[in-house]
Amino acid sequence: MTSSTRIGRPALILTALITLGTMVTLLAMGRVPYCDCGYIDLWGELGTSEASQQVFDWYTPSHLLHGVLFYAILWLVARRVSLGGRLVIATLVECAWEIVENTDAVIQRYREVTISLDYYGDSVLNSASDIAAMFVGFWLSRVLPVWASVAVVIGFEVLTMWIIRDGLALNIIMLLYPIEAIAEWQAG
Repeated sequence: MTSSTRIGRPALILTALITLGTMVTLLAMGRVPYCDCGYIDLWGELGTSEASQQVFDWYTPSHLLHGVLFYAILWLVARRVSLGGRLVIATLVECAWEIVENTDAVIQRYREVTISLDYYGDSVLNSASDIAAMFVGFWLSRVLPVWASVAVVIGFEVLTMWIIRDGLALNIIMLLYPIEAIAEWQAG
């Protein structure tokens, strides 16, 4: 494999350090390590404060989509940067989002304008899983044909919209510019 198709050890080490630094930062911000309920489960119950405290939740697919989208965007705008370098950039963006997403201001914004009324922020465990999901999406985009990556994005968006009336696109819209019709549809 050439350096443009493999991720070198320095990039993997830097990616791991960024991820670890994010976990330490989240703990320093007062995020709980795992669910306040006192146990660890693979999947939190939707519509409860526990939903974003467990290993996975219904927003895990959106983090996988982050990886797909980061890979695509970086392939378009930073094609000359090594694959490892692009992974480091994607990790920085994802980890920055995990930190910002778990600030009091953003948590309050979620609770005010989205259907996430019971959202109190992610546990560090859930944030680590979200970052891992981004890695999976990045890797999938690297190995799948473009049409399959597009199908993954559409498929997960349709799935989450159908099951929880939310998803990456709706989440972004409602955070940045809430639309009453979407809020009413999401409320059921």
